[in-house]
Amino acid sequence: MTDAVVAQREAWKARETLAEQLIPLIGRLYREHGVITSIHGRRLINQSPIGVIKAHRYAHHVTGSMLPLEQTKLVLDALLTLDPGPASLDIARLLGDFGQHGAGLELTDYLSSVLEPMNRADPAGTDVVLYGFGRIGRLLARILIAHAGNGAGLHLRAIVVRRGGENDLVKRASLLRRDSVHGPFEGTISVDAEANTILANGTLIQVIYADDPAAIDYTAYGIDNAIVVDNTGRWRDEEGLSQHLRSTGVARVLLTAPGKGALPNVVHGINHATIGTEHRIVTAASCTTNAITPVLKVLHDEYGIVHGHVETVHSFTNDQNLIDNFHNGDRRGRSAALNMVITETGAAKAVAKALPALDGKLTGNAIRVPTPNVSMAILNVRLERATTRDEVNKFLRETSLHSTLRQQIDYIESPEVVSTDFIGSHRAGIVDGLATICSGDSVIVYVWYDNEYGYSSQVVRVLETMAGSHPAVLPERVSAGSRP
Repeated sequence: MTDAVVAQREAWKARETLAEQLIPLIGRLYREHGVITSIHGRRLINQSPIGVIKAHRYAHHVTGSMLPLEQTKLVLDALLTLDPGPASLDIARLLGDFGQHGAGLELTDYLSSVLEPMNRADPAGTDVVLYGFGRIGRLLARILIAHAGNGAGLHLRAIVVRRGGENDLVKRASLLRRDSVHGPFEGTISVDAEANTILANGTLIQVIYADDPAAIDYTAYGIDNAIVVDNTGRWRDEEGLSQHLRSTGVARVLLTAPGKGALPNVVHGINHATIGTEHRIVTAASCTTNAITPVLKVLHDEYGIVHGHVETVHSFTNDQNLIDNFHNGDRRGRSAALNMVITETGAAKAVAKALPALDGKLTGNAIRVPTPNVSMAILNVRLERATTRDEVNKFLRETSLHSTLRQQIDYIESPEVVSTDFIGSHRAGIVDGLATICSGDSVIVYVWYDNEYGYSSQVVRVLETMAGSHPAVLPERVSAGSRP
């Protein structure tokens, strides 16, 4: 081998060695303090050494150079001396902000000042019950188990289902363990059939069989002041969802679907601050509403939206038929696996519930397509002023990196990405910059979204807000030249 080849190999081995040294530091911050670390939104927790290196390599797409692992180690070592509380810390943004605003400060002193806004969650945590255990319920379980961290915050205590048969518990545990779209569960799962419990990575989950949401005594299982997350979609109005509040041990209810009537529809990042203690029933809107509202908001704030149309190209869902059969809904009786199906969507109108400034300005429609997950929203909007494709893309890219909506909006420019590349994205939506079309005051923006995992991540953020345990997203400072 040439000297250059040997040098490259030795450099790679050195990066692997350093990445391996970072993993226990990342783990300690997470388990002992509830700190989730990331590099420009690419999370470091539960990553392999290669995953850690890839996250640092991603910084090249943002700043033009890979973030040195040595700098990350300095930050992690300093954080562990400060006893931080639960927070979502972007290492790359911390270092960038330190470079701009930390003149004359030691790194530890700078980090101490940044950590002041941290939300110290109730160490007792908040009990969570999943009512229903379908696609969204199981993904919520995965996220809540993965976020167990230092034990503060949200505690997944139980799931409530109707008994499906003799091997119900084993089958439900198997569906949690194996997923055809999202892959295997990261960890270990065991079942206690006698106690009706599932133990997943140290989280003990009580399985409760019930048909009546109003007749469960959760305190009999040691569960109290719980938030019930209704994943069934069976009840979407206040009267139906209030049944949960009649069960002993329930404090509040969160619906994973758009609510009807006056129920608050919340898109985290947009109107989550409106959730008050008086709101005992909250809804998390729909996956599409969560994907498009943040992008529409920033476009409206920057350019002003006169009117627009939202066309959703949506993966099929469980309410459609696998093969042609009777269905109460129009067209939905036709095979989901073989057809594109035009159907209605309330997402465009639902945007106005979270973003009243767009009330009456949007129309919408949907096409169900033969893919199991990841959808796309095409936002065709007329603006109050003319712009260019490059200007819009630059604005959306900066928004995804530096704004207060960086947990909701991602941005990508690649001529090769397709829908499966976005499986597992925890952002509400991902703008595909290369697909943007602009002609004067008319702009078309394409937004990918994992309608299962991305939406579930938004639901968990709403759940954390209701519980008062949503971690601070730091650093809070918005970089110069970017918009809030």
